[in-house]
Amino acid sequence: MRFYNRLNMKKKINNVQESTLEPLNPSTLEPLKEGWRWVKLGKVCELIMGQSPPGSTYTDKPEGLPFFQGKADFGEYFPTVRVWCTQPIKIAEEGDILISVRAPVGPVNMNNLKCCIGRGLVAIRCKDDAINWSIFWYLRSIEAQISSLGSGSTFGAITRGDLISLQIPLPQIKEQKRIAAKLKELMQEVERARTACEKQLEAAKSLPAAYLREIFESEEAKKWERKRLGEVYEVCQYGLTATATNDKGFPYIRITDIDDLGNINIDGIKFVDCDENTHKKYALEKGDILFARSGSIGRTFLYNEIPPKAIFASYLIRFRLNQMLINPSWLFYYTHSVQYYQFIEEKKHTVSQPNINAEEYKSLSIPLPSLPVQQRIAAELKENMAEVDKLRTSIEKQLEAINVLPQAILRKAFRGEL
Repeated sequence: MRFYNRLNMKKKINNVQESTLEPLNPSTLEPLKEGWRWVKLGKVCELIMGQSPPGSTYTDKPEGLPFFQGKADFGEYFPTVRVWCTQPIKIAEEGDILISVRAPVGPVNMNNLKCCIGRGLVAIRCKDDAINWSIFWYLRSIEAQISSLGSGSTFGAITRGDLISLQIPLPQIKEQKRIAAKLKELMQEVERARTACEKQLEAAKSLPAAYLREIFESEEAKKWERKRLGEVYEVCQYGLTATATNDKGFPYIRITDIDDLGNINIDGIKFVDCDENTHKKYALEKGDILFARSGSIGRTFLYNEIPPKAIFASYLIRFRLNQMLINPSWLFYYTHSVQYYQFIEEKKHTVSQPNINAEEYKSLSIPLPSLPVQQRIAAELKENMAEVDKLRTSIEKQLEAINVLPQAILRKAFRGEL
């Protein structure tokens, strides 16, 4: 009843099949291209509501019919079989459109086999004057609007009546077929572009590890002297235990502010209001390296005075190095190498609760060429990593642009502009 009140219906609805959906009601529908018309989905399609069979009839063996229960079974276009049912109640046929009607509401897949459907799905079966792929693409284009219809429900669901009354644009059969074929072609092109872009992104992401292998697994590296971290540091200290605030005091670096690449999320930084003596004790200096001792064990951060006047939290360990022996950037890059993570895994398994303390970190063996060599290689790695970041950012922007293409294409198609 709250749903209908929200729609401000002027008259009492006695037949749910005649209900009207606010986001798509006739008074707000756009004019269509000549030869097109707005029709209710229930006029051109049959709707089969899903119903869940008894749990005792489910099986993970291919017995009976494939059983789809909701969005969790959906793929990009077709569902994936995970469960079968030996006593199906409601059946969807090949070519039916499956729409999720319970949390989440709106996603669609095209059914490519005879199956049993649970109550989280409705099968939409097109009649003579509707083409399933044309309807499929339109429903996908308004998924967000359909989803909003279920937002007023406690469990996020829409009814059969909601779907029956859904207004859809319908051209002639010939035009539906043309649009469906064109959309299939365009979506395949988008998918190829997306796949190529994702491969480029994966290749870009693998570059840092390749650069590090080239340095730390080289024949030259085998000849370098090695020292333990405990032999090359000047200060080792656990961080401050304090309650962080949003905007008062000194920047307070926590494990959660540091990502796996050693970058810091400046926007997420919180603050600690402490006195000058406490700040002096825990204030970071340029070249300090922070090691995570629990949680994201092994994660590191090289402090370069950003954010300024920062202090560090208790689950981090600060090492200040003897820079006459070791370049801080050299150590930072080494802490992203395969050898370093092998060390971390070995240490993690020596305690019942995953944790690495300062003494264990001091046992880390570090390759140490001459200081000029460390500085040269660290500078080269910094330059290479910066180029990788630029490349990744560029590819990610391309991928974002590709990901919005389908909706743009669909909007154009159902305005009759394709």
